[in-house]
Amino acid sequence: MVFEHNLFFCFPIFLDVLISSTNMLQRIQNRVFLTGRARFSTAVVVESVSDAMKQARKNPYPYIYCSDESEKEYKYATKKGNFQTFTLPRVIEHSAHCVELGKEIVRAFRTDGLLQINMEDSMKESAEKALAANREYCKMSLDIKSKHVSPSTFSGYIRSGEEQTDGEQDASEIFTVTPDIPSDDWRVQSKMPCHGPVPWPNDHYKDSMKNYMTEIGKVGDNMTKLISLGLGLEMDAIAKLCSDGWHHMRVLHFPPQKATKIERGIGSHTDYGLLVLAAQDDVGALYIRPPVKGELRLNNWLDGHSMAGMYESEDPWTYVTPVPNVLTCFPGDMFQLLTNGYLVSTPHKVGLNATRERFALAYFHEPKFSSSIRTLPQFSNPDGKDHAIHYGKHFTNMFMRCYPNRITTKNLVENGYPAKFDSIIEKLSQA
Repeated sequence: MVFEHNLFFCFPIFLDVLISSTNMLQRIQNRVFLTGRARFSTAVVVESVSDAMKQARKNPYPYIYCSDESEKEYKYATKKGNFQTFTLPRVIEHSAHCVELGKEIVRAFRTDGLLQINMEDSMKESAEKALAANREYCKMSLDIKSKHVSPSTFSGYIRSGEEQTDGEQDASEIFTVTPDIPSDDWRVQSKMPCHGPVPWPNDHYKDSMKNYMTEIGKVGDNMTKLISLGLGLEMDAIAKLCSDGWHHMRVLHFPPQKATKIERGIGSHTDYGLLVLAAQDDVGALYIRPPVKGELRLNNWLDGHSMAGMYESEDPWTYVTPVPNVLTCFPGDMFQLLTNGYLVSTPHKVGLNATRERFALAYFHEPKFSSSIRTLPQFSNPDGKDHAIHYGKHFTNMFMRCYPNRITTKNLVENGYPAKFDSIIEKLSQA
């Protein structure tokens, strides 16, 4: 039996609870255990429960404190719908106000899993135009939309049913916007994975999406600074990782249930990146899973490990009520890695409305493609056994996993990925 433990060595009886579920046991691989304290684990091959207990006693791990402040009042937020809603300053500075605001943002993530941000007027206008462009694009025929696919990047059109979560089809129709890099750029000429031009359907669509991403990118910059302050870090500790970041967006359309044989919009999963900022219309169908005491969470960036499909039909899930003129925001896998589980990646899923189609914009504020991401020193394990990844390789692996039959994936394999990746990345880091 393979058993990956994540428990307090002083409480080995916890194993008995885990053993009661064989299916869950097989998915317990390098997870975060939320009880009031948490730690990362290592995989241990054992033959019996008693062997697992012995291994647990021999491998005590450092712990971090998981928040239990759900009843504490917020000074800088008001509740709209089911979540705390913040108004961000236009300029973030290392002031007492911004530090306290950052602490409340971190607390909202650790108690609710998601928060909301009030849009400024310029943000409202750009979001409305981007959503309108999305609606117009989705009216085009499948033959036309299917031509908007990049052979070198994962940008472009994804038809309904093409994407799968945990082996099941999702009804979402998507246009992915990754950094738009000209074909004559040396990175494209060097066949750097995922680099290349976006196959835009037209200039209006292109301008609408780029303008929106410029506006929301400012929000992402401010959020990373506030989160850093809230975590007790230097203000730019996380923001500098995102300088020239691999920011991208999924432009989403969900058909009504009556128009498809697929039963869901997107299955339960966590997002591979750092920070998610999303705008949605008034239809609604998004659900998130808050941090749950005693619940196991996978470290999604590790080979063979995935949160896809986890807890799909198990409570609790919180409905994200559509609120006009707000962004929804939650942490992704990279925050879980950076903070050693102090901030956990938020699982979420999307249903389908019975009679109405739904449109949304999911923006990902990301580290630089060539950056190495490792646990921040303030959250490091005393033994130095921290997680570390190359962000660009992580991004590439995640998209190849999601789209194994896409032309981009096939071309990457034909071009020697991942064997040639390290030499290309070295060249990129020296540029």
